[in-house]
Amino acid sequence: MIAFLRLAVFGAIGLAVVYLALWIYARSVRREELEKEWAADHPDGGDPDARAAYIESGVSDYGRGLRRRLILFVFLLPAAAVAAVLYLTNYQ
Repeated sequence: MIAFLRLAVFGAIGLAVVYLALWIYARSVRREELEKEWAADHPDGGDPDARAAYIESGVSDYGRGLRRRLILFVFLLPAAAVAAVLYLTNYQ
């Protein structure tokens, strides 16, 4: 039982690090896309305050959906896979 708890704790810590890295990376990629869209739509640069508001709005909208998908793919799927492997090896 202690080995399982150790696996769960270190696994959760590792998955949290992966989640954080993916979250930062995905938001930075989305920010770059929004900056490129703004530059394409406003070749003269446009209003800097409007540009900042546009980018922040786009990143925050993207972040809501991103959080749900990352939680599903980073935390729940690996945990379910490990649980299935442990169950199959110990009880089948």
